[in-house]
Amino acid sequence: MLLEALVASDKKGKKHGGKHNRKEKSLATVTVKANIHLPVPELLTGEATYADGKPLDNITYLEAKLILKPDRFISVDAFRDFGKLVQKVAKRTGVGFISDPETSRRPQVREITFGDTSDFRLYNHAFILRRRISYVDGFPAGDPEIVFKFRHTDEVTAAAFDVRPNIAGKYRIKFKAEALPLKDRVGGYRTLYSHNCQFGLSQMHEADQTSMATLVRVFPGLKAIARSPDEHITLVNEGIVEEVLLPLGELDFGKGVARKCDISLWRTRGEHNHLVGEFAFQLQFPRREDVADKQKILATQFYISLQQEVKDWLALGVTKTAMVYRLKGNPPQSHE
Repeated sequence: MLLEALVASDKKGKKHGGKHNRKEKSLATVTVKANIHLPVPELLTGEATYADGKPLDNITYLEAKLILKPDRFISVDAFRDFGKLVQKVAKRTGVGFISDPETSRRPQVREITFGDTSDFRLYNHAFILRRRISYVDGFPAGDPEIVFKFRHTDEVTAAAFDVRPNIAGKYRIKFKAEALPLKDRVGGYRTLYSHNCQFGLSQMHEADQTSMATLVRVFPGLKAIARSPDEHITLVNEGIVEEVLLPLGELDFGKGVARKCDISLWRTRGEHNHLVGEFAFQLQFPRREDVADKQKILATQFYISLQQEVKDWLALGVTKTAMVYRLKGNPPQSHE
């Protein structure tokens, strides 16, 4: 089931202190790449914590995504056509759907860029550094949003990396389970675990914000992959992404488990080369056990049925971020 990973990891967590994991209790690191070891303070020894004693973050979001071929998105009408298919599948699977009035209006536009070393060392070790700026009537609006992610296929590995930043300003932590279709066929799903920190650019008061030394001060866990103190990050593949996003409505899985869904297109700014599309919905819950079995089953049925309904739209085996890293060919390694 789509949310079974949340339940399974609960059970796994209960075993951490039992006989089954006695051997693993001595582990002090989790290997993310052959020669890189990320610190995992007290992992699997009683209650797992970070270095300061704070318990490891728990998953409080499920984000389900369908990555879509971009060639169909030649106008906003294609977005709305996809929305009609979403409504059709929702009705067929017994999921409530409330249309968003924004669907009949102009799409939202956001600018997205990624930062990395010249050899893509962040992405190769499961890190993503992103900046996003919203536009209103053609002009940037609000504080640019910085998102730092550690994304991995293993939940314990993702949870164990402390993404809290050393900044004076405010920030927000999100730990998500991200569901994507299987890489080679329609009708199933795979899970990535995304441990995120996000904050407004104004909350970070460092002078040289592109310096790797600055990043290591803000995110100490990056010390393991840092090299020269003079090293800087640059724009990944010199790419600036223009995201065109249209809210579709709200999916209601019952008992308060309802969340908005949207569809978006990523294209290069300037050339307007279409990269990839995406349909997504996100569920938020304070605790895993707050999501009842009925809602888990319903979410799974909807997600699988929608894949089958829109199979000609699907782009399997990719993510949005990966498409940006592939802009100039020779994609780097990743944990996606």
